[in-house]
Amino acid sequence: MVAPIRYGVVGTGMMGVEHLHNLLITPGAEVVAVVDPTPASLGWAKAVVGEGVRAFDSVERFASEAQVDAVVVASPNHTHRAVLEPLFDAGVAILCEKPLATGVADARWIVERAASHPRPFWTGMEYRYMPPAAEFIREVHDGRVGRLRMLSIREHRFPFLPKVNDWNRFSRNTGGTMVEKCCHFFDLMRLITRAEPVRVYCSGAMDVNHLDERYGGERPDIIDNSFTTVDFDNGSRAMLDLCMFAEGAEHQEEMSATGDKARLDVLIPPGDLVFSPRVDWRGPKAVERRHVAVDPAAMAAGSHHGATFYQHQAFAAAIRGEGPVGVTAHDGLMAVAIGAAAELSAREKRVVDMAEVLA
Repeated sequence: MVAPIRYGVVGTGMMGVEHLHNLLITPGAEVVAVVDPTPASLGWAKAVVGEGVRAFDSVERFASEAQVDAVVVASPNHTHRAVLEPLFDAGVAILCEKPLATGVADARWIVERAASHPRPFWTGMEYRYMPPAAEFIREVHDGRVGRLRMLSIREHRFPFLPKVNDWNRFSRNTGGTMVEKCCHFFDLMRLITRAEPVRVYCSGAMDVNHLDERYGGERPDIIDNSFTTVDFDNGSRAMLDLCMFAEGAEHQEEMSATGDKARLDVLIPPGDLVFSPRVDWRGPKAVERRHVAVDPAAMAAGSHHGATFYQHQAFAAAIRGEGPVGVTAHDGLMAVAIGAAAELSAREKRVVDMAEVLA
């Protein structure tokens, strides 16, 4: 029997509720408190975990009164620094949803606080933990494609969903689409290439979505499609193809790793890996395809192909001292920094050196 862990969840909107569903099926997890300033959001949380859960409307009261071992932060991006300050002081284990912050300065502050924090600090990067993606990463790292030279990631999906007070319609709250949405993929790029970014070029715009929306007379300013190229310090390069008005696409995410011996693809949601070794150009292809299974309960508990469940198993192991922190605050900082470079590149239509963003 595993030792129990008492959890609190800060921010009980859509992603916070997904965390609650996954904590309910995590062995040893006990959700004892939730925090949100919006009564409707607290109602969503109580509908999942029951009316008996302690509910707070401020993180300060929660930090001083709730007796928890671990906290999941799923509040809006621009609130993370303010939310984390009392949580760091409370000395609890923390999983902070991506993006770590909306900009590099606040992300750096979080990295500095996390470095001296006595409990695990984990940046929430669910895409690493989708079982097909995790198997794809393992095979690339095991050398199945040979020496990795090119990494291509595509996400063709639905537009940004409505959020409480429409906070995700403006870059000042999200960091911009390339930070808010694409930090997942920039994190995957660093993880898969095992290298650091050198320069970024992004061509992107808001061309289709949200054009007719107005909030207090202000039009949203979030990119809905882009191509981003990232050069890494080991000579590899990666490209992200993002479209947020392609919800009819068969595959929401695709990743392709091409090395000097083969190419490997992962397709999500099918959950398939496709291995394509190099062959004589005149001969037949030698493609191999296999399916990576996902626990049905994990699939049903969220919208990230089971990833939130598997990430929580790893986070719980880190809390108990049975495993490492899988995604550090520094990882979160670097994903924000690449996204910030991409946002700058798209606005100014130029290549951006990472040294400029990280200065």
